Amino acid sequence: MTEPHWNADLILWPETAIPIPQDKAGKIIEHIDEELGDNSTLITGIPWYGFSDRIEDFTFHNSIMAIGNGEGIYHKQKLVPFGEYVPLQGLLRGLIGFFDLPMSSFSRGPDYQGPLQANGMRIMPFICYEVAYPDFVAFNSRNADLLLTISNDGWFGDSIGPLQHLQIARMRALETGRYMLRGTNNGVTAIIDNRGQITETIPQFEKATLQGEVYTATGSTPYMQTGSWPVLTLAVILVVFVRERIIPPVSASGS
Repeated sequence: MTEPHWNADLILWPETAIPIPQDKAGKIIEHIDEELGDNSTLITGIPWYGFSDRIEDFTFHNSIMAIGNGEGIYHKQKLVPFGEYVPLQGLLRGLIGFFDLPMSSFSRGPDYQGPLQANGMRIMPFICYEVAYPDFVAFNSRNADLLLTISNDGWFGDSIGPLQHLQIARMRALETGRYMLRGTNNGVTAIIDNRGQITETIPQFEKATLQGEVYTATGSTPYMQTGSWPVLTLAVILVVFVRERIIPPVSASGS
């Protein structure tokens, strides 16, 4: 499906689009690089396996990488319990077969990872439910011109989950004032503008290729500077104020 579009400025494949680790996917990556146009970049989800200086051991990461006229790899930081790692794995591994699969336990990526580079653009990627963390997205978007998120929502089935996930991504685009590209395996794939509005989309469970235009942005919105603290502080003040108005003062009298 990508063959007619190898010369596009930017091509996005979803999470797990390449389902084998990068250390064994060399021929696939080389083939993609050969097919891409001189000014084209493909960004794809791919597992990563190698030695991590942070944990001083070999490990798997759920990752996304740029190929072609771009560079960079990003390792997911916000992992899903039991889906991407096993809490208390020292106790649980061996009890259930799933927990012993090679990639049933990813390691968290390092903090403060920079954006990917593609055709001179700085693109900050987020994998799956990382877009559900507003302060995390706002902080990491400060040095980015464009945002993207990839996800595999197949396990949601025909439920409201993928639609809610899309709404979350729209909110992050609005908060940061940046376009957001969303690539998924089974929907909803979309281009979201800097006001959180969908400009192009592929519905759920429909096999298609989405094409559209995006625009870069610089600078920081007020939310990117402050995060959620003003809203949380106001919420606490309101709770205290309402509680004081509702609960009458208690008086005690002695005989």
